[in-house]
Amino acid sequence: MPARLLRSPTLQLLLAIGCGALLGILNPAFAVEMKPLSDGFIRVIGWLMPFMMFLLIASGVAGLQVRQRGLASKVLIYFQSMALISLSLGCLVAEALHPGAGIGSTPSHIPSAALNVETPGDEFSWSAIAAVLTHALTQNPILQIMLAGVLAGALIARSKGQPRSDALNAMLEKAVGMLFKVLKLILRLAPLAAFGAIAFTIGRFGPASVMPLLKFVAVMYLASIMFVLLILAPLAHASGITLGRLIVHLKDELLLVTFTGSSVAALPGLIEKMQVLGCDRQLTRLVLTTGYTFNLSGSNIYLITAVLFLAQMSGIELTGNALLTLLLITLVTSLGSTSMAGSAFFTLIATLNLFHLVPLEGVGLLLGVERLMKCRVLANVLGNCVACLAIARWQKALGRPAMKTMVELPRSDGS
Repeated sequence: MPARLLRSPTLQLLLAIGCGALLGILNPAFAVEMKPLSDGFIRVIGWLMPFMMFLLIASGVAGLQVRQRGLASKVLIYFQSMALISLSLGCLVAEALHPGAGIGSTPSHIPSAALNVETPGDEFSWSAIAAVLTHALTQNPILQIMLAGVLAGALIARSKGQPRSDALNAMLEKAVGMLFKVLKLILRLAPLAAFGAIAFTIGRFGPASVMPLLKFVAVMYLASIMFVLLILAPLAHASGITLGRLIVHLKDELLLVTFTGSSVAALPGLIEKMQVLGCDRQLTRLVLTTGYTFNLSGSNIYLITAVLFLAQMSGIELTGNALLTLLLITLVTSLGSTSMAGSAFFTLIATLNLFHLVPLEGVGLLLGVERLMKCRVLANVLGNCVACLAIARWQKALGRPAMKTMVELPRSDGS
């Protein structure tokens, strides 16, 4: 039994965090020297980043079914709207609560000059934002690779049914499978990286430096709960079911996701239960499968909250221009997220590689709370299930009688 427990990734991570914290308290000088463990882990991920972003985005776009053009356009509009809303909400909560305050250097205002644009310090300028994004596109290969992935996936999706297209799609799926295996191997080193990050932080800044990390977790849960209550609940109600009844209907899948951390494992059950609620079969499969790449609201909240947390931890105060630039960059990099464990952390590194104002060094610290982000995966799953209902209602493919029969809905709108 103890041997089985020691093989648990969660327990390994907790032990690594505890040992790192203990080393930082007992021997700060030696603990500071553990920083290369975290830096090396991040560097390895950085080497794989271009391949990962291209394959994940290309495979996700290629999965869209062109024959359902009306549906595909509605799915795209809905997903991008939810991405923008979730990113904006995460940004507002993180800016209001400042979870990263209290560690690192004294806060400093970042002028527009740091963005390589010539505009007044605090005035909004679309030309400044366009200049930053143009600079990122022309100078940073990651964004170029992401756009290439979108183009490649769109071409494969458009030519579906042709022998060469099917062969390319099969090769793409095989490459994604191999990538997942490699990433799983790398994630086994996460406890070592977390040990180095926690030991360095406590050794350098003292035990009080853990408090902002706990504040980050609290802010993540608060932002996720706000998104569920303020955005998903009204959408679910407009589709004919209260959020509470939907959660009860999906309780088995939500518990599976909570305790395993894998939303992929719940996908078959979610597809079946959404069909039981009256969602069209083809629509359900399209929305849930593509939503696992393009509609991850919980991951979006984590992404922008983590960037702002690291900025605050480093004593960096972002201008309005910088915040809008960050919002637009995360809107693009969020396309590279998937439901795979650890994907949001990889996407965070890709974002920091584009958004040069926030240093990359502190990102290893977030590994210490990665296993606590249950709110992220639950928001992702609930968001995709509500998307099924909302898009089915928009497409007029929602069987309301079946829904009322299964969950005993009261008549609220006369339909």
